[in-house]
Amino acid sequence: MNIDSQKLDLLMAVQCLTAEQLTKITGVSQPSISRLRKGTQKPRPATIGKIAKALGVDVLDIIITEGECLQ
Repeated sequence: MNIDSQKLDLLMAVQCLTAEQLTKITGVSQPSISRLRKGTQKPRPATIGKIAKALGVDVLDIIITEGECLQ
């Protein structure tokens, strides 16, 4: 599973959250958030869950699902 960085960025923008704020809410380090947004780090399932919960969305709303391409 990979996080869709465009979806993540869009959800962060909708909620007016910076990476630093997302770090504080989730407990995921800022370097990890940055790497996830760049697509250079594969997230653990628990990390995906923390981010989805912090954004108030379902996990499926932030991951790349089968048939979608990494960009």
